[in-house]
Amino acid sequence: MKYKLAIFDFDGTLADSFPWAASVVNQYADRYRFKRIEPADHAALRNYDARKLMQHLGVRMWKVPGMARDVRKRMAQEIDKIPLFPGVSEMLQALVDQGLMLAVVSSNSEANVRAVLGPQNTAHFTLFNCGASVFGKAPKLKSVMKKCRMSPETVILIGDEIRDAHAAHKVGIDFGAVTWGYTNPEALLALHPHEIFESVEEIAAKLGRSQPL
Repeated sequence: MKYKLAIFDFDGTLADSFPWAASVVNQYADRYRFKRIEPADHAALRNYDARKLMQHLGVRMWKVPGMARDVRKRMAQEIDKIPLFPGVSEMLQALVDQGLMLAVVSSNSEANVRAVLGPQNTAHFTLFNCGASVFGKAPKLKSVMKKCRMSPETVILIGDEIRDAHAAHKVGIDFGAVTWGYTNPEALLALHPHEIFESVEEIAAKLGRSQPL
């Protein structure tokens, strides 16, 4: 089989958190003194990687950890506003039935991830490694692989952001891009991902083809 471990990003990949994020971002813009985002800006900004987005908005790097903690705390208080994308539960069940090990690496908190997934979906995951800094996913990916005893060629990271692709490349694993998340599909396709998923159902279908009959 090609993949033994599928590592998932969370926000924009499993959870449809963009509408919630868009509804609160300007409150944090005012609090942390960066440029406000108007609805007309969304399409262009979805082409940016995290570093370019921060530069465009004037986000100071030293403020990011505190802001991230604030956002996670706010999301925990409003967790009922964060749904899974349709079909996620069925897709996760199908991957487990096909024999894949599952993990989550996310910038969000583990408590938020578990709350949105719910107990039944949470049980499908072997490992959660959450609370990654903006550019800190690579060490967490490496830690997950070590704990799961997986070599890089057997692992795929599934995510929706340019920084996910860069993190996967940094640790030598494949990257699977989803087209329904935070980043415009065209920006992800320019990175030549190993897999492209245009629907949640395609994840199980494509990864399933890499498994033995």
